[in-house]
Amino acid sequence: MKEILRHLPVCHVEAPGQHQGAKTLPTAYTYPTMDQLSETLPAVLKHFGVIGLGAGAGAYILAKFALNHPDQVDGLLLININPNAEGIMDSVANKITEWTHTLPDTVISHLFGKDEIQTNHDLIATYRHHITTTMNQSNLSQFFRSYNSRNALDVERPVPGENINVRTLKCSTMLVVGDNSPAVEAVVDCNSKLNPTRTTLLKVSRSLFKMDKRKIRKTPIWASRSMTRLRSRTTSSSSISSFDGSRSRSHTNELHRGRTHSHASEEKRGRSHTNVSMESISNSNQEHSILKSTEVAY
Repeated sequence: MKEILRHLPVCHVEAPGQHQGAKTLPTAYTYPTMDQLSETLPAVLKHFGVIGLGAGAGAYILAKFALNHPDQVDGLLLININPNAEGIMDSVANKITEWTHTLPDTVISHLFGKDEIQTNHDLIATYRHHITTTMNQSNLSQFFRSYNSRNALDVERPVPGENINVRTLKCSTMLVVGDNSPAVEAVVDCNSKLNPTRTTLLKVSRSLFKMDKRKIRKTPIWASRSMTRLRSRTTSSSSISSFDGSRSRSHTNELHRGRTHSHASEEKRGRSHTNVSMESISNSNQEHSILKSTEVAY
């Protein structure tokens, strides 16, 4: 992630109530579904094509957006994506988890494999502290329920000479998952449903932060750096994997704040990292100006 941020300016769009220091959402507030969250992106993207980089829930939202707006997405890099709806057994397991685990522990179980949770105590403690102290627990719980209520992605692998016009991702797509990630089976299943001529599955044994840069640079979605890029993360059960205390970030901290805050994440390169709250996007018609060379973050 640091290597990517070194070269690309970022506009980070956050789900309602998921930014640091967020106030508790009003009681009457109905938390948006994953489908509704994916439809907030046009307000940010405008007329630009993008490359989307998303993790977990963010990956699902980006994939959903790319299915509905294929002309606005040039490529996708999806980490730990689960294309399936939650099954009955999953629902029962989640209910039991809610009774027996705290919310931070539930989020962590979506981010890390059992081995890492049991052995990398310092890392897990850092994430648990971040989730507990900087995120609004009520809002996070609503987001988590929204993600667990998602619909299955309506995708089907095209077969030459038969069903070539099926609904699928039209852009070049890279699926990334760690060998010990709890999302391995879901990512492999997603790969089986996508166009094999446009999809690359990358299983890594190390952290994505340490992944060989050559593997990324050889992919079609990385080759065209002149395009506008979209980096999608939701600070949720799936996107906290991109948490980096050393990264310079600014947050839109008030509801209905239709304004973008930006600052240079690396002054030497003149790059900017801009955060936009989805609350301001979904509740305001104010236009956000985005430069063509900007990587837009969700």
